[in-house]
Amino acid sequence: MHSLWNDADAEAMVTHYADKGINRDLALRTYTTRLLGGDPRLVLHGGGNTSVKTEVTDLVSDTHQVLCVKGSGWDMGVIEPAGLPAVRIAPLLKARKLERLSDEDMVTLQRANLIDPSSPNPSVEALLHAFLPHKFVDHTHSTAILAIADQGDSLRFTREIYGNRLGFVPYVMPGFALAKSAIDVFDQDPTVEGLLLDKHGIFTFGETAREAYERMIQFVTMAEDYVKTRGRHPFTPAALPTNLASTTEIAPMLRGAVAVDKGQGRYDRMISVFRRSPAILDFVNAREVEDMAARGVSTPDLSIRIKTGPMVLKAPEQSALKDYRAHIDDKTAAFMADYVEYFRANDARDDVRRTMLDPMPRLTLVPGLGMFGHGRTYKDAVIALDVGEMWIEAARDAESIGRFDPVSRPDLFDLEYWSLEQAKLAGAKSKLFTGQVAVVTGGAGAIGAATAKAFAAEGAHVAVLDIDKAKAAAVARSIGNNSIGIACDVTDPASVQAAFDTVVDTFGGVDMVVSNAGAAWESPIATMDDALLRRSFELNFFAHHSVAQNAVRIMKAQGTGGALLFNTSKQAINPGANFGAYGLPKAATLFLSRQYALEHGKDGIRVNAVNADRIRSGLLNDEMIANRSTARGLSVEEYMAGNLLHLEVTAEHVAQAFVHHAAAERTTGDVTTVDGGNIAATLR
Repeated sequence: MHSLWNDADAEAMVTHYADKGINRDLALRTYTTRLLGGDPRLVLHGGGNTSVKTEVTDLVSDTHQVLCVKGSGWDMGVIEPAGLPAVRIAPLLKARKLERLSDEDMVTLQRANLIDPSSPNPSVEALLHAFLPHKFVDHTHSTAILAIADQGDSLRFTREIYGNRLGFVPYVMPGFALAKSAIDVFDQDPTVEGLLLDKHGIFTFGETAREAYERMIQFVTMAEDYVKTRGRHPFTPAALPTNLASTTEIAPMLRGAVAVDKGQGRYDRMISVFRRSPAILDFVNAREVEDMAARGVSTPDLSIRIKTGPMVLKAPEQSALKDYRAHIDDKTAAFMADYVEYFRANDARDDVRRTMLDPMPRLTLVPGLGMFGHGRTYKDAVIALDVGEMWIEAARDAESIGRFDPVSRPDLFDLEYWSLEQAKLAGAKSKLFTGQVAVVTGGAGAIGAATAKAFAAEGAHVAVLDIDKAKAAAVARSIGNNSIGIACDVTDPASVQAAFDTVVDTFGGVDMVVSNAGAAWESPIATMDDALLRRSFELNFFAHHSVAQNAVRIMKAQGTGGALLFNTSKQAINPGANFGAYGLPKAATLFLSRQYALEHGKDGIRVNAVNADRIRSGLLNDEMIANRSTARGLSVEEYMAGNLLHLEVTAEHVAQAFVHHAAAERTTGDVTTVDGGNIAATLR
């Protein structure tokens, strides 16, 4: 690891923030915090913290000695000065005289002394930063340091590598107790340049931002060099089958297994994201993988992301794929039972009332393939993977020089169920479709785009399928929530299967499908060209069947039900003159939806249709609207509102009908009309 300090960049940041009223100390603190936060081997997804002791002036021009320390929720890699809230330091220093201070009182003390009361909560390790006398203090959970800290005799390794340059702090949970313990160790030898926290990480400090930062880089590099020169390859490759199944085949099974069953057909689903690399494969393909996984996480902070550690499956053989779901279910049940016992045993140690978190794994290791991350959102699943990669690196390196021996389960429990962390989780609210994956065909059209947007707004990750890849991608970008755009010709079964497989490869499965793609052609029925009718049936009927087949294929593999929705049309109920080429396949598609409802209700798959009429779209463009309204002697507005409610119906109204059906837990085989009221098109 090398120092990334650059004098010109540092001064540029000082100049930049000076124009915003930020002093030099805080500007340089921001600069080196970003340097640390930009390297996942040091800091990952909100971990770590930094501080600087400086002066600030409040709104009435009083000057205060403060600690500017990383605030909760800020990512060090992109931090701004606002992410380092200023706390009056004198009251914090007084806290050292206390014998005990609850976590809640610690937060109260820190918040009561914020210069700006609207600032985020200061780090839970703010007191440790305050107690240390140095101007700049840095803290990371370096994977290289954890290889040293996660040893049974970590003190011996610390002394062998660093001599007396680092103080050694036995494991204490973050908060007031750790701050007291750490400063006591420092006071025993104030010449130390940093502190190694057993099972936790490292602190470095200095009188300048550069000194504290470069000490961090130096000490981490020393740990890396020690592992490189002293380490051995710790694993023995396991024998793997030659006919491995693909991740696309097993991902829906796994995703279904880790969905939390809420009863009565309800599930809290998770997104499953797959990753592989040489380092991941070296680890998951080892005979020792289950033993390593059972030992726990490399630093207690990871329990928030990956619980007690990963679940390990056997390598999936193609020839035995039909039995693999049962294997996944058995392994998941065992993981859950172990987690429930972990909670029961540790919760019984005191009288604190806690609610058990869901017991599902957040990482799954699959020999021969790689690693899956699970999370209630795509972001959470990716974070689990990122954390998993760093866990693998720390565990492997620790094993290479000794024995990977991380924090104990009781200590892990104390952090996972820490009241401060529980408060953060309680504040996170799920949306209607959080954890679910939606597919919308014809997604670049008016109704498709509106539907994709409506599902994303409710928390779904959406795959926008359209024959025009660029337009599909543009819609996906516009609706956000990690949605994706995929090129798909719905009249080509191979293209449909490839598109659905891409969705599985991205999110792990599919929960809701809106089969929306279609087009209309005009022709008198008696003189209609046979090729035209066949072309319309390919797009307006057979394509819907192809989409439905793939939806059911994946939903059945998941075993958690789903919603299969069709955009039919009022033409399916109320045919219009010269629109037989469109109405006939749409009528067939309406009955197709009922057939799927009939045959797959037993699988928990709800199948419904939406009949819409007179919607501004590619089917009913401005030119057609103008021609039709003129022919009827109406204005455009009168024509578009030509229904019982006298209101124009938009693509957004149709989208809400699809959202309604996706959420309707006890409705299947239904047809919902969205046309403002057309008696001739009502079902009889």
